[in-house]
Formats: sequence, C-alpha cells, structure tokens
Amino acid sequence: MSGPKIACIGIIGKADNPLHISLFPPYLNSTVEFSFLLNSCLDIFEIRQKQTSVDQDLGLLHAVDEKLAAYGWLTTTGVKLLVIIDLIGQPVPNSMGKQKGSPRTGSKDPDLKPVFRALQTAYIRLLQNPFYYPDDHVPTIKAAAPTSNSLQITDHEFIAEVRHIGETWVLDATIL
Repeated sequence: MSGPKIACIGIIGKADNPLHISLFPPYLNSTVEFSFLLNSCLDIFEIRQKQTSVDQDLGLLHAVDEKLAAYGWLTTTGVKLLVIIDLIGQPVPNSMGKQKGSPRTGSKDPDLKPVFRALQTAYIRLLQNPFYYPDDHVPTIKAAAPTSNSLQITDHEFIAEVRHIGETWVLDATIL
C-alpha cells in the first residue's frame, strides 16, 4: 500500500520566472520534465486569472496522468506556488498499512492548503530578511542573457524549509 507524496514544489515569480524548484525522490533527476510541467501550469494560472474572481487556492490545475497531478496557489503579490503530487507515492511502512478501513487511493483530492500556507509563510519570512532583495529575482528586458541561476532563490534557510515541507507532508495533514 502506498499514499500520495509530493514530487515537486515550484515557486514562480510574478513575471513567470522560476524562483525555486525542489524535486523529491524518486524524481531527483527529472528537472527538465518538471520544469516543463510547471511551465504548462502557468497557462492555467493565466486562464483562471482572466475569470472574474480568483481565490488563492486554485486547486487542481493539471492532471498529467494517473500518477501526477499539479495543484496551484496564487499569492496576493502574484507569486505562484505549485505543488506536483505523486498520487501513487511510495510504499507505506507495515505498521501504517494495517489501519482499519479502506486503503487510501489517489482518487481523493488531497487537501494541500496546509502545504500552501506553510510555503507562503516560508516565502514571507524570506521577504522579511533584510539581506534578501526580491527585485534581484525579476527578469529585466535590459539584461543580456542572464544565467539561469542568477534569478533563483539561494537562501539556504528558505530552501531547507521548502525541503522540509515537501518531505513531511502526508495526506490529511493539518500542520506542517
């Protein structure tokens, strides 16, 4: 028996530039595939923003296949938080697998609000850091072919917090 697990967390800037992407096992070597998937989700953000009212929690954005599904959250500043869930996940230890009742399947829509709130809180803490300059992460037209890493968030505490959120999330978790 296995349960849903976070495969990827993406933080996308208001100019649709990737600020941070975290991959989780077994997808550590799938950077290109998940970058493409995150990029395709930006189109869905744009379509939903054109509608009259958009809530922060955009819910399911894109069901890739029976295994992967992308969920989105839009901050008030236009930063997009994306979480890609592996609905099949990894095997659950035997002690947890002996629970009474029906086994969990990927058919239930996972509640990711605690994940998105924790990610937003981590991002707010990053913005409160006096040594972090968010304007350094906005691409400018004048910049002549900046390197891909120059626009990424490199704050070690933020990266560790995102990694912790991704590794500790379980279905029906209320606190991270």
